[in-house]
Amino acid sequence: MFSKACEYAIKATIYIAQQSHLERRANVKEVAKAVNAPEAFTAKILQQLCRENILESIRGKQGGFIFPVDRQKQIKIFDVVQLIDGDGIFTNCGLGLHTCSSENPCPVHDDFKEVRNGLVAMVQKYSFYDLAIKTETGLVWLK
Repeated sequence: MFSKACEYAIKATIYIAQQSHLERRANVKEVAKAVNAPEAFTAKILQQLCRENILESIRGKQGGFIFPVDRQKQIKIFDVVQLIDGDGIFTNCGLGLHTCSSENPCPVHDDFKEVRNGLVAMVQKYSFYDLAIKTETGLVWLK
């Protein structure tokens, strides 16, 4: 449903949140390996997340990426999805038609509207703090 870039961004952000809970900084190589993504692609995604003040980057030998806990509690999955993929997944036609609307619905318009509304509710519900805690306690996995 999300683009590969968005999937990598979500997983990388969760991973960095976990590392931040342990008071560790994560470097690009480590993050890429943890989320099974190409290193150069991961670097671009992480730079974008830093530019939007979701993550923080510290340069130097002891540097890396961090995700402060207070910010983890504020940032929702929705914020990363919108940053990486835009809002099309929340607004576009389920069949990809350009003229689909309530006035000119496609054959699956009403059903897809329910799916879309459920997706919006889910991505607005969970903060990255919630996701990091769930993965740290073993309730869910990233792989």
